[in-house]
Amino acid sequence: MTSKNNNQHKRPVALVTVIVLLILFFSWMLRPKAEQVQMSTVSFGHFAETIREEGRTHLHDTYNVAVPIHGFLRRVTINAGDMVVAGQPLFHIEPLPTPALDARSREQAREAMVAARALVEAAQAELENRQADVRYAENELNRFRQLADEGAVSVTELDRAQIQLLRAQASERSARASLGASQAELENARLVLAITEGTRSSTETEALAIPSPIDGVVLRRFRCCEGVVSAGEAIVELGDLSDLEVRIDLLSQDAVRVQPGMRVEIHRWGGDDTLVARIRLVDPAGFTKVSALGIDEQRVSAYATLESPPEQWQRLGEGFRVEAEIVIWEDDETTFVPISALFRISDRWHVFTVVDGRAQLVAVEVGRRSGIVQKILSGVEPGTQIVNHPPASLQDGDRVRAL
Repeated sequence: MTSKNNNQHKRPVALVTVIVLLILFFSWMLRPKAEQVQMSTVSFGHFAETIREEGRTHLHDTYNVAVPIHGFLRRVTINAGDMVVAGQPLFHIEPLPTPALDARSREQAREAMVAARALVEAAQAELENRQADVRYAENELNRFRQLADEGAVSVTELDRAQIQLLRAQASERSARASLGASQAELENARLVLAITEGTRSSTETEALAIPSPIDGVVLRRFRCCEGVVSAGEAIVELGDLSDLEVRIDLLSQDAVRVQPGMRVEIHRWGGDDTLVARIRLVDPAGFTKVSALGIDEQRVSAYATLESPPEQWQRLGEGFRVEAEIVIWEDDETTFVPISALFRISDRWHVFTVVDGRAQLVAVEVGRRSGIVQKILSGVEPGTQIVNHPPASLQDGDRVRAL
């Protein structure tokens, strides 16, 4: 009888247990699944706020070597890329062929030369006359000085003698200059008379050699072939590649944050190393540039001087494309997170941290931004696991698991 009662008592307990297990099973089956999310970790270490823009290598000083006079250019033998030294002849200019003189012009030139010779003789005689005056004034001054020492003449008379000497010397200089001008006129008349035909001489003609102003390299050659050239026409462009710098066209709102002396890292210039430069100048005036999307942008040029050893960038030339990253601010002990982990609720920034497999909504205070990361001033600690790219459906307390 007792065994039968025990069996009857165990039957309801087993039934309740089965029902409870079924409820738990279906509750587990019907519960929301954990949201699959990307996770990352709050980082701590070096943080740099930078501005990244495309740049072009640029020479601070270039030299356009032009023809100083109207003449005939000999063939230019130097080429772009050739090294030159200061004083080395770059090209040569010959005088232009002059039209031949007719009989009337030759007679006029002969008479002009005779007149010029007469002027030279007159100027020579005038110079000799003035030289005699100087000698006389010097003798007079010496005599008056001796008399002044003996007290025979006054100081006023001595001063008058000194002034007379100065006047005589000035007259001598004037006569000497007149003689030089007359001799130049005579030489000019002689050259005009010497012209007989308007062709270039078959012999070697004396030519004006135009020297290089610097030690450097030929950047461009604008003219190679011989022919008539006008004064001021550029023939070659020179530069010193050791003075190479980088020109960076910044958006105007970024340019106001850039100051001389800031460090610049040069990437994607063609070499394996990252080059280091330093901001030298930010232009005080901007310009309008049309972007690839057709939008007018206000740009400002900044210039950075390369500080890396020239051996690292010796293959760079003027006008090469590079990528420049200007370091605005940096610190070696900074907490930061990916920007993709941040989102706004009302007027505050938040992130989802992951604790025991559940998402927890945490308000944070942000600081500077650099590329795809943001400095965190407070709210989370380094090493904390957070949700990256949180989905819009994610709520505080939801179960999450990593993708």
